Amino acid sequence: MPSSAIPKAVLFDMDGTLFDSEKLWDVAIFELAETYGAAVPDETRSAMVGTAMSSSMVLLHEGIGQPWRDPVFSSDWIHERVAQLFATSLVWRPGARELLTEVKAAGVATALVTATERRLVEIAMSWAGPGNFDVLVCGDEVDNTKPHPEPYLMAAKLLGVDIADCVAIEDSPTGVASASAAGARVLAIPHHVPLTEGPRVTLRDTLSGVTLADLAALAGSTVS
Repeated sequence: MPSSAIPKAVLFDMDGTLFDSEKLWDVAIFELAETYGAAVPDETRSAMVGTAMSSSMVLLHEGIGQPWRDPVFSSDWIHERVAQLFATSLVWRPGARELLTEVKAAGVATALVTATERRLVEIAMSWAGPGNFDVLVCGDEVDNTKPHPEPYLMAAKLLGVDIADCVAIEDSPTGVASASAAGARVLAIPHHVPLTEGPRVTLRDTLSGVTLADLAALAGSTVS
């Protein structure tokens, strides 16, 4: 497979894209709300998907009608609970492991680009295999997290590639906005919330059956 026929790098989101981990965040968020004597409205949970923790806590507290709650306490509580769940309950999203394996076997550079903080990412990587990614860009390691383009621009910089030669795979509106604003081609796989196509954004229902040839087509290339 000629090197010119494939993306220079594939940039993967984590929660909801590679791993079916949004439901684990659900567990932690709903349990915390229960300790506050409240329930999380569906629209609040949907708005939280893919956002930075600081923004998510504002949305959560406002959504449950308790804006006075301490965001640091809530964030720490959720992170501790998610860490427990990541250690025992992570599973791959359909097609994600197979695509990642094919990309790595072809020698294509890979990055994990996530709004999740590194200590949780490290737990996930110990389960999924740290060698699957050349670089990790975590939410607590950038000045501006998704939907800002910085995380994807940083990933491309660390890999030494042009972001325009990369394909990003995302499942949330904030992630899609981040990757497309950075200049990457985006494969959007809706999970918890609906997504729409755009000039640089292609929709698929699932990663099942998606191959490196499909990613090359997104990048405007063909695989021979």
